[in-house]
Amino acid sequence: MISYIGYKYKVGVFMKYGSSKKNMLVLTIIVGAIGGSLLGEILGSKFKILDFLKQSYKIGTPGNLYFDLKIVNFTFGINFYINLMTIIGIVLAIIINRKH
Repeated sequence: MISYIGYKYKVGVFMKYGSSKKNMLVLTIIVGAIGGSLLGEILGSKFKILDFLKQSYKIGTPGNLYFDLKIVNFTFGINFYINLMTIIGIVLAIIINRKH
């Protein structure tokens, strides 16, 4: 590993110091969100009293955005479905990441 001012060179790629911690944070947030969503769906399906955990809210674009350039077509759109357990999973993932 070769070090330069504020950067390290590893496997042919320059990486800013601390970027691996940021990548790990993003990964744990994504895993926490997915895990929380799955847990909310499972708990909401199994127990009728926890039915509110299945209710999710759509956040995103109302429709897809289409670009037709005659040689290529592009379609853009992004939607997030968030429920209560998704938020709890993200918060727990951030807490666990800070402890390590």
